[in-house]
Amino acid sequence: MSRRLILAVYTLLISVPILVIVGSSLKTTKELFAAPFGLPPHPTLDNYATVLGEQDLLRVLGNSVLVVSVSVPVTLLLGSLVAFAVARLPKWPSAVLFGVFAIGLAVPAQAIMIPQYVQFERLGLRNSLTGLILVDVVVTLPVAVFILAGFMRTLPPELYEAAEIDGAGPWATFRRIAVPVSYPSLAATAIFLLVMHWNDLLYPLLFIDDPEKRTLPLALLDFQGEYLTDYPLLFTGVVVASLPMVLAYAFLQRHFVAGITAGAVKG
Repeated sequence: MSRRLILAVYTLLISVPILVIVGSSLKTTKELFAAPFGLPPHPTLDNYATVLGEQDLLRVLGNSVLVVSVSVPVTLLLGSLVAFAVARLPKWPSAVLFGVFAIGLAVPAQAIMIPQYVQFERLGLRNSLTGLILVDVVVTLPVAVFILAGFMRTLPPELYEAAEIDGAGPWATFRRIAVPVSYPSLAATAIFLLVMHWNDLLYPLLFIDDPEKRTLPLALLDFQGEYLTDYPLLFTGVVVASLPMVLAYAFLQRHFVAGITAGAVKG
């Protein structure tokens, strides 16, 4: 009973803000201030038409999709290669390699922003989606290595030994053995990376000046003025920006649950 009660309270805490945001996106500014938590008296889709049309959110959405669709697969590929090396190398080389990437988790992003900005300016990568993809990959690669290495270390050594007996080299073993077996962990890591890259505001705010190359989190700042914020438009933008993440999680939920529990019990 107590477990159901806790789940009910948790569901309520999650559902209320979502319902308020969705309901507010269907209101006018006057209706929102009159009843912030009430149902829309006259639901309207004008805010969505404004966001998707006048605010040109579809183009911004395309920029975010491009950044995520490139950076996530590249990060997964590099992270899985490093994780495979960490799992297969002898003890000390493996510890050193893993430690190098663990340092990346310990260093705050704000501590290296100025050197990154200067370096990207010199390389001509600032104010470009290519530069944004590159920095996203570099910053989130330690996260991918940390998750994937933890799983690949739990794989039975007999799998690799059988591949070696069959004459498979390191690349064949990685491609035919490690990757298929690690699919749940790869799916869970992909969701983590997807959320991190999709919601990233810090680096677009630092590197992107051209309005044509803005991503969704950066575009949402346009709804906030110095003296006045259009909250219905802001909430509408949040709904539109969150919808791809909700759909992705809905389709990948089974793999996400399997991935976060993979390796919890060593076989």
